[in-house]
Amino acid sequence: MIHKFTIDGTNIVLDVNSSAVHVVDDLIMRLLDDYRTHDRKMIIQKYIGRYPEKEILEALDEIEQLEKEGLLFSADPLHGTTYNPPADGVVKALCLHLAHDCNLRCRYCFAGQGKFGGDAGLMSLEVGKKALEFLMSKAGNRRHVEVDFFGGEPLMNFKVLQELVVYGLELAESRGKKIKFTVTTNGLLLNPAVEEFLNNHNISTVLSLDGRPEVHDYMRRTPGGEGSYKYILPNFQRFVASRKHDDYYIRGTFTHHNLDFSKDVFHMAELGFISLSVEPVIAAPGESYAFQEQDIPVLFEEYEKLARGLLEYYRQGKELSFFHYNIDLDGGPCLPKRLTGCGAGCEYLAVAPDGEIYPCHQFVGRKKYLLGNVFDGIRNNEVIDQFRQAHIYNKPECMECWAKFYCSGGCHANAEAFNQTLYKPYALACVLARKRIECALYVKARMALES
Repeated sequence: MIHKFTIDGTNIVLDVNSSAVHVVDDLIMRLLDDYRTHDRKMIIQKYIGRYPEKEILEALDEIEQLEKEGLLFSADPLHGTTYNPPADGVVKALCLHLAHDCNLRCRYCFAGQGKFGGDAGLMSLEVGKKALEFLMSKAGNRRHVEVDFFGGEPLMNFKVLQELVVYGLELAESRGKKIKFTVTTNGLLLNPAVEEFLNNHNISTVLSLDGRPEVHDYMRRTPGGEGSYKYILPNFQRFVASRKHDDYYIRGTFTHHNLDFSKDVFHMAELGFISLSVEPVIAAPGESYAFQEQDIPVLFEEYEKLARGLLEYYRQGKELSFFHYNIDLDGGPCLPKRLTGCGAGCEYLAVAPDGEIYPCHQFVGRKKYLLGNVFDGIRNNEVIDQFRQAHIYNKPECMECWAKFYCSGGCHANAEAFNQTLYKPYALACVLARKRIECALYVKARMALES
C-alpha cells in the first residue's frame, strides 16, 4: 500500500508498510497509478505524448529499484501471521487523579468540570501510596516507570502531590527502578513555591492554554464566569523561563469557534513558548463548539498554514516544536507501539481519587470499564483483554487506512464514546489525523530537502 499527496507543489509518496517517504517529480507521481496494473509497453504508450520515452523508462527503473529494496509497495510486516499482543501484564505508567474538582469551569471539559460524573473529591495520601506500590508490583522487570498527576486540577491537592513524589522516588530506588512524574495544570495555582518543587524534582509539565486571549477566555472561565487568560499567562511565562524552556508542553484545544487555530499556535509562539500542542475538541454533535461537516476543508487548510508557518520559523533559525508534526522518519516507534498506540487498558492505567482503577483517564467514572482498585488489584481481566486486542489488525477501518502505523487506531475512549465499541475508530478524528500526518510528513520532507 502507498499513499500519494501534494502540498504546495511538493509531491510526497509514503510506502505504508515500510514507512519510507519519497519526494518525487510529477512523472513518477503519475506512473505510480499504473505501475502495478499496466506493463511497460502500455505505460509508455499512455505517457509518450507528455514525456520523452527515455524519461519514462528511467522513472520506471527507479520505481522498480525502490520496490526491490522494499521501499515501495512493500509487504505488510505481519502478512500471513496472527498478531498476538504481549500478555505479560506489565504496567508502565499510571495516571493518578489527584483531584476530582477544579477551579475553572471550562465549557468543553470532558470530565464534567473535573468531577468525572461523580462527586468532587481529592485523592488521599494512603490511596496515592497504594497506587505507587501497585505500579511497582505490576512493572515487572521494567526499569523505567511513569506517573501522571491529573484532574480536575491536580494542584488543588498539591501537598499530597509533594508527598507522593518523595515516596515514589524512594520506592523506585528501593526497587531498582527510575520513576518520572508529569503534571497537567490549568495554571491558576502555579505559584513560585509550586514552581520550585516541580523544577527541583524534574517534573514534566503540561500547561493548558488555548491561544489568543479571546479564544482562551471563551472556553476556559472561572466559576464566576471570568476569563482565565490574564491570570495564567504570567504564571506560565515565569514557570517556563525558570526551567529554561525545557520539559514542558503548552497544550490547547481548538473548537468550531476558532477554526483559524494556526493563529493561536503562532500567538503562543510569539509569547515565547516553543513546545506546543493544540488538539481538536471532542464534543457531542449538538454542542455549539462541536465541529461541523463544512468545517473540515477549513481545518485542512489551517493544518497546511501551520506547516508553512513552522517551515518559515525553521528557515529563520527559530526554535519551535508542534507535537503532532514531530514524526521520526528514520526510526519512529517500535512495531507493537505502532499497532496498539498509547497502551491504555494494558500498559497505561488510571486511578481515581478513591483508588478505583480504569483503562485510562478518559474512562474514569465509566463503571462498565472499572478494572479493580489499588487495594485489591485487578479484578476485571476481561476488559483488559478487550483493550489488549484493540489493535489495528482487529479494526477493519484501520486495515484499509494508509495512516494506520502513525495513529495506531486512534483514541479508544473516543471510539467507545461515539461508536460504543473499542474496535471502530471515531471517524472525524481519523479524518483530521490523516491530514495532520500528511502535513507532518511534508514539513519533514521540506526540511530534509532544504538542509
